[in-house]
Amino acid sequence: MWREVRTGSGNIFMVSLLLASASHAQPLSSNTDYPNKPIRIVNTTSAGGPAEQVARIMGQRLTEAWGQQVVVDNRAGAAGTIGADIVARAAPDGYTLLLGAGSTMVIAPLVHKTIPYDPIRDFAQVSMVAISPFVLVAHPSVGAKTVADLVTTAKAKPGYLNFGSAGMGSTAHLGGEQLKMLTGIDIRHVAYKGAVPAIADLVGGQIHLLFVSMASALPHVKTGRLTLLATCGATRSPLTPDTPTLTETWPGYEVVTWYSIVAPAKTPRALVMRLNGGLHKALANVDTVTRFHAAGNTPAPSTPEAMVDYMRNEIAKFSKIIKAAGVRIEG
Repeated sequence: MWREVRTGSGNIFMVSLLLASASHAQPLSSNTDYPNKPIRIVNTTSAGGPAEQVARIMGQRLTEAWGQQVVVDNRAGAAGTIGADIVARAAPDGYTLLLGAGSTMVIAPLVHKTIPYDPIRDFAQVSMVAISPFVLVAHPSVGAKTVADLVTTAKAKPGYLNFGSAGMGSTAHLGGEQLKMLTGIDIRHVAYKGAVPAIADLVGGQIHLLFVSMASALPHVKTGRLTLLATCGATRSPLTPDTPTLTETWPGYEVVTWYSIVAPAKTPRALVMRLNGGLHKALANVDTVTRFHAAGNTPAPSTPEAMVDYMRNEIAKFSKIIKAAGVRIEG
């Protein structure tokens, strides 16, 4: 059974319990003994977070399939650029990989003045792993049930409503800026040091709106402490099928968290495709799908080429948003 996950840029990632790809059958030539030692997946965020969970699930599946330990190495700091730079400088032998994400591979290079790597040139994309749409949630005191209600309120009271985010230049911040661009509303940004304090203040009524991960928001939506206005993916989430997307009203709106597996540049094509095949099989595992869905993620395997195209489209989209909003972080 196949299902499409379509992004706003037009890329399609196929999700299935029976994934197959002709590219997986490519000969590995001299790399047929890979892997013959432990593999490291570098995670650029803090231990215990959603990214590490994705990395550990994939590592577990690859360990089971290949009989070699796949370990997760948490290297947080500097908006993820420390960990990404480690992988960019690693030997292109398939034993040091990166859990890529939009924050590290797209946004950080656009908002920071100096970045030690180029997200396209210095890496070999292996595959998309998962997509998780952000959601737009409101405190009940706002009185909005839909995004249309929100826009009406915001236009009646310019500058009154505010929205929180996990920090200046974060994906959530840029999601709010994109909404402002598309709708013409005036809402104020409140930056927090992470999503946890932001959602705590939203639940407490200190802020009005928040763009945040589905996994963080849904428990509060279910208890009535927050109102779910919309999801921010290109299509409705299977986890909240009755909730409309923002793009249904404002075409082109898409803000998601995505995860990929990335190797250093110059990694041999045969190794890239062996990794690609292993990831696709791991993502077809029923337990993987169940655990991903529990965390608000949808498995989204891709070809290396589709991953590169997706990144280029994301870079183009966020470049426009960042320029319009005047977002720039020194360092």
